[in-house]
Amino acid sequence: MTVGFDLDMTLIDSRPGIAAAYRALSAKTGVHVDADLAVTRLGPPLRTELREWFPPEQVEEAVTTYRALYPAYAIEPALPTPGAAAALNAVRAHGLRVVVVTSKLGRLAELHLDHLGLAYDELAGDLFAEGKAAALTEHGVRWYVGDHTGDMVAARTAGIPGIGVATGPCSAADLRAAGATYVLPDLTGFPALLDEITVGSRTDTLDSLET
Repeated sequence: MTVGFDLDMTLIDSRPGIAAAYRALSAKTGVHVDADLAVTRLGPPLRTELREWFPPEQVEEAVTTYRALYPAYAIEPALPTPGAAAALNAVRAHGLRVVVVTSKLGRLAELHLDHLGLAYDELAGDLFAEGKAAALTEHGVRWYVGDHTGDMVAARTAGIPGIGVATGPCSAADLRAAGATYVLPDLTGFPALLDEITVGSRTDTLDSLET
């Protein structure tokens, strides 16, 4: 079995680096982006945010420019969220696999994970909300952990429990309303929750085999 994790504001606090990348984008293009505001609503695809600042005909060029700037500005300042490393270790301690499913472009997500030493088995990028569901199914994800209501939509669409962490722009109430089966303040409580839910999962499997 596999446990899925979102990236931004679930496994990593990418706000300082993303803010720096947005400021570099503004400097390069001459188009003002309020970086401090933009990083309060991480989760949806990059284009969603850039449409707030750039005319429609300039959005695709802005996406390309931002992604070219990203490695130099956004990787170094990012930090693991509280409990991230322990959460991934807990997954492996249960003999499970880790898949990261994120709206961030895969090659940029990989830079973050490798820089911070956060080990994973599979990575699927450039996906959001319902778009993540196919990847969750493809990789056999049993539970999906995320900070955004879109992540809970992804889990619900894939027919699996969503585990919300209130470390991003969405409150615990928002996550529950979006369908989260469990909600944690942050990932520090994840190992204990995993202990609990994997016992239940093993019991369900044994019951199905007996019947």
